[in-house]
Amino acid sequence: MLRPSPERPLVSPADLAQCRQMIRDGSKTFYTASLLLPQRVCDASRALYGFCRVADDLVDQSTDSRAAVDTLLARLDRIYRGAPDNQPADRAFADVALRFAIPREIPEALIEGFAWDASGRRYHTLDDLHAYAVRVAGTVGAMMSLVMQVRDPSAIARACDLGVAMQLTNIARDVGEDARSARLYLPLGWLAQEGLDAEGFLAAPHTSVPLSNVLRRLLAEADRLYARSLSGIAMLPSGCRPSIHAARLLYAEIGRAVERNGHDSVTRRAVVPTPRKLALLAQAVMASLQSAPRSTAPAIPAAQFLIDAVASAGQPIHPPRTLDERAQWLTDLFTRLEKQGQ
Repeated sequence: MLRPSPERPLVSPADLAQCRQMIRDGSKTFYTASLLLPQRVCDASRALYGFCRVADDLVDQSTDSRAAVDTLLARLDRIYRGAPDNQPADRAFADVALRFAIPREIPEALIEGFAWDASGRRYHTLDDLHAYAVRVAGTVGAMMSLVMQVRDPSAIARACDLGVAMQLTNIARDVGEDARSARLYLPLGWLAQEGLDAEGFLAAPHTSVPLSNVLRRLLAEADRLYARSLSGIAMLPSGCRPSIHAARLLYAEIGRAVERNGHDSVTRRAVVPTPRKLALLAQAVMASLQSAPRSTAPAIPAAQFLIDAVASAGQPIHPPRTLDERAQWLTDLFTRLEKQGQ
């Protein structure tokens, strides 16, 4: 098996450039937050995003989702054998997965979540929804923690909390868009408690007080998990904390925008204005200087298998970060911000 090394990476600058473009086109919020990362971690995060984007699109756009999932699992097998397909996202992810000892169970769970999407799976309880969000977003949080060289079980648990919180925010924002695509992620039990018929809502999506009540509960759960994630962010390397705080604050602000819209996610799409984004980026830098007590909260039960997989994985093969690399962080940041403004 070909193993990446600092002298012989599997990924090329062109591959990373394509992954960078994917994240820039696909998620403005994630792209903005990634600008605050040290360059090494920034490149790895974009490699992760690139493969996640390709995998999601392959399943979502296929007329045979089972065949698409099988294709992805075969590609994943070649990635973990160090022989990725001749695709930029595959080479980039292979380099990161092997270099940082990302257990295969994590991207497999991500692909499983995409398969649940394609099948139109519904979620009856909050625990059921957690299981979905862990797969499509908690996995990303766990992988991000690993590329930041943090493998502590508590940190992985909090990274999953953050990923799930962000996914719940996305669900609250996209209710109308999802419904018009015949998708529904809100817990069916909550809808029933409010007297809402799921099939009737999908047939004619509309705002209502009962729907607002459901969205209010969903955003409250997201806020609970955002708060729990703070102790995990405090465990990250100091140079990585501003970016993850930025992601937390930017996504939480989407929830606030949903609230300002009167919880109308059917006819309106919540957005965060650029001036507010800039203010939140400054707030993220300040938050990164603050400490947070270590959380004793148990992991989301649905995320425990990811934590166990990390604990059982081998050790990363990348060299430790140097003092020079840490000192270079601000220079890298300002260079990327200057290019972003051009």
